[in-house]
Amino acid sequence: MTIKPPFERVVADHGATVLRVCRAVVGIHDADDAWSETFISALRAYAELPADANAQAWLVTIAHRRSLDLLRARQRRPITVDELPEQASNVGGPGTHDHDLMDAVGRLPERQRQCVAYHYLGGLPYADIAELLGGTPEAARRAAADGIRTLRATYAPIPLEGATR
Repeated sequence: MTIKPPFERVVADHGATVLRVCRAVVGIHDADDAWSETFISALRAYAELPADANAQAWLVTIAHRRSLDLLRARQRRPITVDELPEQASNVGGPGTHDHDLMDAVGRLPERQRQCVAYHYLGGLPYADIAELLGGTPEAARRAAADGIRTLRATYAPIPLEGATR
């Protein structure tokens, strides 16, 4: 019968190997975190590990999984920048050249105007529009499509200088 060594002995025997694996997968900066997470997870599961199991392979498998967790977390972290890029805002009212467009939208029949506004300006799906206004998603889609067709036929924006159609 094989006796399982104390966990401290497993850490001493395989800690360097696990650290090398972590460095290779996540890089030197996050390797210590991956190493720590590996041995925390291993400590929790050590009682269930059979005495004759390959402890190094088991630890490397855990290290692989913890390293992947850190890589995924790294991808979700915000990236710091020195200066925010300038971007036009699409929040709020129409831009300076959109008054005619808003007037054209305002001249649409009420149902079309609402469906165009809620879908194209508000970003709502047709199912939500149907629930809001009453009716079916198909009817909301049809009203929005009819409104857009009317706008395309009646609204002609002023072309920018140098722009071609």
